Amino acid sequence: MALRKQQSNGTSTSETSETSAETAVDPGEELEGPFDIDDFDDPSVAAVARLDLGSVMIPMPDGGQVQVELANTGVPSAVWVVTPYGRFTVAAYAAPKSPGLWREVAAELADSLRKDVPMVSIEDGPWGREVVGVGAQNAGVVRFIGVDGYRWMIRCVVNGPHDRIGALAKQARDCLADTVVRRGDTPLPVRTPLPIELPPPMAEQLRMATEQAAAQQAAAAPQPQQQPPQPAARRTTEGSAMQQLRTITGG
Repeated sequence: MALRKQQSNGTSTSETSETSAETAVDPGEELEGPFDIDDFDDPSVAAVARLDLGSVMIPMPDGGQVQVELANTGVPSAVWVVTPYGRFTVAAYAAPKSPGLWREVAAELADSLRKDVPMVSIEDGPWGREVVGVGAQNAGVVRFIGVDGYRWMIRCVVNGPHDRIGALAKQARDCLADTVVRRGDTPLPVRTPLPIELPPPMAEQLRMATEQAAAQQAAAAPQPQQQPPQPAARRTTEGSAMQQLRTITGG
C-alpha cells in the first residue's frame, strides 16, 4: 500500500504557560499518519486493528474504552476514547484542498478558551500548533491537536487531569499517527463535521442501553393520580338515579 508522510504545518509561540517536559515533543519529528483512505491500495486493510467510525478509523490504545456522546436528535456527535489517564476524541471536518484551515481554527480556539480558563498557550507539536488550556488545579487540562489533510482536517480534543495529561497526550498523538480518514466525494462546506457512524454491534448496544434508560426513567417518574370513577347516572322509566334518590329521601 502507498502511504504518505505528514509534515509539520506551522510554528507557534507559547503565550501564557510554558510547555512541560512531560508533553514536549520534537516539532521536526516526521510521522506517517494520519492517512487518507485513498493512501491504501486495498481500502479494507485500513479497517484492520482500527475502530471504524465512518469518517475516521482510529486505533484503540491498550485498556481504552469507548464513550459515545449523543446530540439532541439521538445521533452520535462525538466518540471519546477513555483511558486511565483521561479521555480524547478524534473528529474529521471538510476542508479545502490546500492546508491552512487548522491554523485558523487554532487561533479561534485560543481566543475562545481565554474567556473560560486562566491559562492558555499555543505550543509546537508534530503536526504544528497545539492549543492548551489549563484550568484550576481541580479543573484539569484541555489540549487541541489539529492536522490538515487533503480536503479534510482532523481535530483531536484531549482532556485529563494535570498529573496525567502528558501520558494522555502521548496516547492521543499515537492514535492520530495511525488514524485513517474517509472523506468521501460529497461536496461539503468548509468546517462541516464529517458524519460519525458507529459499527453495527456498537450501535445496537447503544440502542438497547438508550431504551433501557428511557424505561427506567419512565418507571421512576411519579405517576399521575387517578380520579376515582364517577357513578354513571342510570335512567329508568321512573327517571334518573339521582331523581329517584331525591324522591325516596324527600329531597
